[in-house]
Amino acid sequence: MGMYHGVAGHAPVGMLLCPPLGQALMRTHRIYRQLATGLAARGICALRFDYRGSGDSAGDSLALDWQHCLADIRSAAAELRVRSGCATVIGFGAQLGGSLALAAAPAVGFTRLILWDPVLDGARHVAELDAWQEELRNDPLHYARPRSAADADGQWLGFPVSPHWRAQLSAWRAEPARIPVLIVDSLPEAMAGGWSPLVEAGAQVATMRPGTHWGDLHRLEHAILAPDLLRLVGEAVEQAA
Repeated sequence: MGMYHGVAGHAPVGMLLCPPLGQALMRTHRIYRQLATGLAARGICALRFDYRGSGDSAGDSLALDWQHCLADIRSAAAELRVRSGCATVIGFGAQLGGSLALAAAPAVGFTRLILWDPVLDGARHVAELDAWQEELRNDPLHYARPRSAADADGQWLGFPVSPHWRAQLSAWRAEPARIPVLIVDSLPEAMAGGWSPLVEAGAQVATMRPGTHWGDLHRLEHAILAPDLLRLVGEAVEQAA
């Protein structure tokens, strides 16, 4: 499932918006649409899409697979090139969408990456998701009494997760890309600063505040509003055009 945002005439540059997953996917849907619309207004075509088994795409969410996601990115990038005729494609992704864009970059042929709070250490992120799930299970604002561990097992913040996906994500470790990378850092200050694997290879970091609380239980299913993201990404893409 995808949505193309075209421009009048030839578009020399396009952006592929690689989505995150789970709660992050729901919460960024609006800003992804705003970003794609804003890019098109600047003369830069964009394509939004969902991986098979996620969002509005067909498939069982329990069959989510890392390699399938990478294949979907390759297919979406090919579709963007066919529809727009653009020679330059920039990859964008938030959280796990940034991780997948980074992993797919060599095969896709991205010329640049813009990553919004990407996950660079899968095992650490799995532990974080487990902690958020345990906090949700015991949250009195969501449940009159704590859910049993059995009832909450196999879920991350309302989304089912298979042992297969859990193992694949746990094994993910980011490796530097051989193309320019801009990291948009909107993590709370206590959580920020873990970008060294990419920064040491030349990635630039743009700090965006206030921070984005991806795991805030009181903001589940609430759209993330980040107007500065639209400005930061728009300016970065125009510089690369």
